[in-house]
Amino acid sequence: MSEFLLYFKMGLNHVLDFSAYDHILFLIVLAVVFSFNQFKKVIWLVTLFTIGHTLTLFLSAYGLLFEMNKKNIEIVEFLIPFTIFVTGVVNVFTAKKSSAGKQNTNLIFAVVFGLIHGLGFSNYITRLVSGDDNKLLILSEFALGIEAAQIIIVIGILIIGTLLQNFFRVTKRDWILVCSSIVIGFSLQMMLDRVFW
Repeated sequence: MSEFLLYFKMGLNHVLDFSAYDHILFLIVLAVVFSFNQFKKVIWLVTLFTIGHTLTLFLSAYGLLFEMNKKNIEIVEFLIPFTIFVTGVVNVFTAKKSSAGKQNTNLIFAVVFGLIHGLGFSNYITRLVSGDDNKLLILSEFALGIEAAQIIIVIGILIIGTLLQNFFRVTKRDWILVCSSIVIGFSLQMMLDRVFW
């Protein structure tokens, strides 16, 4: 049980680490287009992101993925804020549309971007589980921690959005535009800081 908690907490901290806030920014732009009555859809998106993230870690831990060298790491570190930027830009240009129309796009973003975000953590996980016979169990515990942290963040985003829209009369369109624009600004700065060419 203590080992489960160790890796579960690692997954939680991986997402909730405010010094490495790229994960949180991605969840914001992924979930901001939804409302509480679409909670199941948001959870599916979060779960698909976790699946993509975990699949990369699984492939890496079992030696089925190339080991990330310095250049590859630099590319992935740039691609992570790029995925956030793309999601934010799509939100801005489709803010007037209903979230139902964005569902397929967001599903693709969740899985593919989960794979990319997982690459950023793959070397660390590979070193962590190398030589351990319980790799699958460790990765599952870590993934559960990631999933729990993402659900916490998404619930927070949905609560803030609901409060602003119902009590302060902020339109859903404005909520999406402002949130996404702020995240775009952060992701642009991150991209500039991580230029690899």
